[in-house]
Amino acid sequence: MANEVKLGDKPDLQKDFPVPAFEEWKKQVEKDLKGESFDKKLLTKTYEEITLQPLYTSNDIKDLRQINNFPGFENYLRGKSAAGFNGTDWEISQEYNLALPEDLNEALRHDLHRGLNSINIVLDNPTMLGLDADQSKPGEVGNGGLSISGVRKMQVLFKDIDLTNQPINIKGGFSALPITLLFKAYADETRTSLMNIKGSITSDPYEYLLREGKLPYSLNQIFDEMKLSTELMINSNSPIKTIGVSGIQFNNAGANAVQELAFVISTAVEYLNEMSEGGLNLNDVVKRIKFTFGVGSFYFMEVAKLRAARMLWNKILEAYGVKEENRKIFIHGKTSEFNQTYFDPYVNMLRTTTEAFSAIVGGADSIHTNPFDETFNESSSFSRRIARNTQIILKEESHLDQVIDPAGGSYFVEKLTDDIANSVWKLFQTVEEKGGMLKAIQLKFVHEEINKVAEAKKKDFAKRKAVLVGTNMYANPKEEMMEIKKSELNAIYKKRVEYIQKYRVTGNNVKQTGILEMLQKIADTNSYAMIENAVDAYLDGASLGEISRSIRSSEDAGIKVTPLKQFRIAEMFEEVRIASENYKKKNGSKPKVFLATIGPLKQFKARADFSRAFFETGGFEIVYPNGFDTTDEAVKSAVDSKAQAVVICSTDDTYPELVPVIVKGIKEQSKDVAVILAGYPNDQIQEHKKSGIDDFIYLGADAHQILSNLIKKISK
Repeated sequence: MANEVKLGDKPDLQKDFPVPAFEEWKKQVEKDLKGESFDKKLLTKTYEEITLQPLYTSNDIKDLRQINNFPGFENYLRGKSAAGFNGTDWEISQEYNLALPEDLNEALRHDLHRGLNSINIVLDNPTMLGLDADQSKPGEVGNGGLSISGVRKMQVLFKDIDLTNQPINIKGGFSALPITLLFKAYADETRTSLMNIKGSITSDPYEYLLREGKLPYSLNQIFDEMKLSTELMINSNSPIKTIGVSGIQFNNAGANAVQELAFVISTAVEYLNEMSEGGLNLNDVVKRIKFTFGVGSFYFMEVAKLRAARMLWNKILEAYGVKEENRKIFIHGKTSEFNQTYFDPYVNMLRTTTEAFSAIVGGADSIHTNPFDETFNESSSFSRRIARNTQIILKEESHLDQVIDPAGGSYFVEKLTDDIANSVWKLFQTVEEKGGMLKAIQLKFVHEEINKVAEAKKKDFAKRKAVLVGTNMYANPKEEMMEIKKSELNAIYKKRVEYIQKYRVTGNNVKQTGILEMLQKIADTNSYAMIENAVDAYLDGASLGEISRSIRSSEDAGIKVTPLKQFRIAEMFEEVRIASENYKKKNGSKPKVFLATIGPLKQFKARADFSRAFFETGGFEIVYPNGFDTTDEAVKSAVDSKAQAVVICSTDDTYPELVPVIVKGIKEQSKDVAVILAGYPNDQIQEHKKSGIDDFIYLGADAHQILSNLIKKISK
């Protein structure tokens, strides 16, 4: 053939397939868009106010000096180790919120033989407050975490568990000193040196303040306790971390990635300043800080966030004069609760998998993957196993532990990392200008900034611009509500109260007198020397509540602020679904929506399918007929169905003729029925409203408001 192309023995690919310049590519794209705006169609504005390009090239990163760094060197952008996870895997650090030590011990021993390699214990609020069970109220003890008060129950908790075999992590709330001293007492009793134990027992007063809206003691007292906990680990040459800096409360309030990282860094700086003013060497302090970030579903944004965190923390510590080898950040990633759902909860497994993937690629040191039912249930052995196995599969089958900074060098990820870092630095400086993190919280600056983003997310979710599969899109109409299993908190309270009251009077009078004397000695000693007295008192039988009262003899009151509201984005649609389920319990069937499909199939199908999916997200039963030839047939069937709402489904061209007749026919026989139009023909809206149309559904409609208003009207 005359036009046949033959490749030579040594094809020159660069010559045969020349690389087009960016401007050539853009020119071709604009041609293909046929007059549509390139910026409007292909540029994406994120909640972080970062504009994503449709294509990234080497020109986007040519001025970024950090991309030439190697993993394990300089600013640690590419990871803390030159070998990546090789030799030092990330920790599979699943949280456990079981109430009783014996139950938690059983779960831990089971799971430690099945992939868990880092223990992560959540305490209930009374234990965080330093209260024994009988100093608390029913419903609080064991609610969301472990209730523990003495060395004897620590023996139960860690029965047959070697403290040195895996990291031990305990989140202590606003102050971890009482639980830290209890842990040391148990370690001393078992003759285990703190030097050989890894993990964390952390205080994070600002997280507690934002969640609860108050601190029970003065910040001076709380920072003194943080200093003592940290000093204990420094003097013991223990790697146990004592200072927690969490971004979870920001993430679960709707914050974007920039806000979460900026506020976390601002908090960490304030904690550093307090420890430095307390006389501690920052080279020792920084090794005992644990950062926790929520990891959301925007894969690349989360990868870039964690990479930026390492780079920014290095920059800050460099300014403090911290030695380069001590500037490595420890990051614990927790998959987001913000996008977890109650309905179709098994989809949570998919969300958690992608989030864990991004945490690993971003270089997290330890990871908690949410059990799929964590947000509404007491996690079962099944849900814990699935969550744990998610990480194991990513490690053992996807081999993510065998790659070193896989995102490094990506034009997109490197540019996004730099964009995040620059935006975070600006917000961090704004917080500093306002007087620091605490001042920014008190001025409600933090709340206002996050609320702007949270409202934008709610708006997008309500209009289904942002999608949660199974919740505001693609709902399963046949789904049965999952049974909720909660702990018997009253029984737990009774059991714990009976135990602690017996525990306090165990031993002879001489022993009891000795405990009282030691408690008094603790109260009289407001220094590092108090630690030894407190540990001895624990070993002799003192309870956590007694030790806490002795440590905190000061009457200084804590501060109060507006709490940062924690929520899940799915809640708004779940409220409608639950209202529909409640209607069914009361009336025997779900509220019903009838689709008045007019004309041949091609005339109504697109809008009828859209309408069905729209109302299924609210838990409504949908009546979807084959189609009607006349309006009289449609009206009769609609009325006979006894539906609480009717949706007219046809075309814009036929609506002027159909709508007045159908609305009149239905309203004359069933005046309370809501009549809704599928579509939004702009030039007809006012006429349709005059005809009696109650609402319009279309792409971009506020689905939540429409569904919520309808279920409220029906349920009256």
